[in-house]
Formats: sequence, C-alpha cells, structure tokens
Amino acid sequence: MHITQLNWECLLHLFSFLDKSSRKSLAQTCHKLLEVFQDPLLWSVLHFHSPVELKKNNFLLGPALRYLSICWHSSRVKVCNIEDWMKNTFQKDICRTHENVVNYFLIQVCNRCPNLLFLSISGCGHVTDDYLLLLLKSCPNLKTLKLENCVRITDRTLEAVTLYGGSLQTLHVDFCRNITRAGLETVQEKCPSVMLKAERSADMIPDNQPGGKLMLEKAARKLALH
Repeated sequence: MHITQLNWECLLHLFSFLDKSSRKSLAQTCHKLLEVFQDPLLWSVLHFHSPVELKKNNFLLGPALRYLSICWHSSRVKVCNIEDWMKNTFQKDICRTHENVVNYFLIQVCNRCPNLLFLSISGCGHVTDDYLLLLLKSCPNLKTLKLENCVRITDRTLEAVTLYGGSLQTLHVDFCRNITRAGLETVQEKCPSVMLKAERSADMIPDNQPGGKLMLEKAARKLALH
C-alpha cells in the first residue's frame, strides 16, 4: 500500500511526527502530500531556535496555531543584547537583519493567527513593545506570555497587558532589564488573577544613553562625598 492511499487523518497523523524540514521534504514528493503539508490543522504548534528558521518556507501560519515558541541562544544573541549606542557598524548590521526578520514574522502572526494561546520569546533582543502590543490586540485569546532576556521590552508591554490581555493567565518577564518595579506592581494591581513572574528584571541595570550614565555616576560620587 502506497502512503498516498492512506486517508487524510492518517496522513496528518504521520506528518505530525516530523519536524518542519522533514515535512517540507516529504511534501515535495507529490501533490497530495503537499496538500497535507498545507493543511492548517497540522500547524497548531511551532518552535523556532534561530532567526534563520523564521525565514524558511517550511511551515504554515494560520488560525490553527495555538502554541508558538521563538527561543534562541548564540554568540550573535549576545551582540543583539548590547545597548544600541555601544554597537559598532558590523554589529548594527547583524542586529538590523535580525530585527527585520523577527518583526516581519510577528506581523504575520498578528495577521494570521488570531487563536494563539501560548507565546514564548527568549533571547531575542529585537522584539519591541509595539509588536507585543499589536499581538495582544490581535490575539485576544492569549493565555500565556513568556518573555526572557528581551532587552527592548519596557513597561509599555506591561501596560498593554493591563489593557488588552483580558484572557491572560500567566505572564513571565524574566531578565528583561528595562522592566521596572512600578510596572510590575501596576500589573499586579490591575490584573490580580494573572500569575506574574519577573526573575531579576526589576533588579537589573536598565539601558541608558552615555550622557545619562555620566550624570548617574556624578550623582553617585556626590552622594559618596556627603
């Protein structure tokens, strides 16, 4: 019996055991298997482990997507997490490429995946408040939002949670250095039912422009003298 003679449900089940690249390779063998690959029901869960994966044409974004994870850790991530004003030209080029890829992908998620329930973003220094605000608006059923080491996230995302995260049950903002204690307290006050976790975030040193850092250092020295 040839694989294409199996019924649709069996083919979907077989595809579900394959990773994204293997599904794509199998789909290229015949038209029927390509149709299975393009069935939205196959794509309820997606995991990505590098920026390059977001550009590959080996997955489908659609209303069936429920669980999305974008988590990567590499030497380039360390570059991305450096404050912008400290980066050299080469580092800025790397970050600009990553930023365009990530933001374009999140826009597609906002446009195509209104039923998203779970989102985890880790190690990505290019996700901004604007895109998370748009995502919270576009995915009203989102129940879990986990952010880790996302250095550009600020209290604006926390404010967006209080305004548009009506279905949210779990919020993690770990190692996000531009989150403040006041922002966390606002979430606790306005969304008491949300399970909030913020490991180290409010205790880390936030980003500052060089002039701002110099003023802080001068103020610290002045206090030390008195």
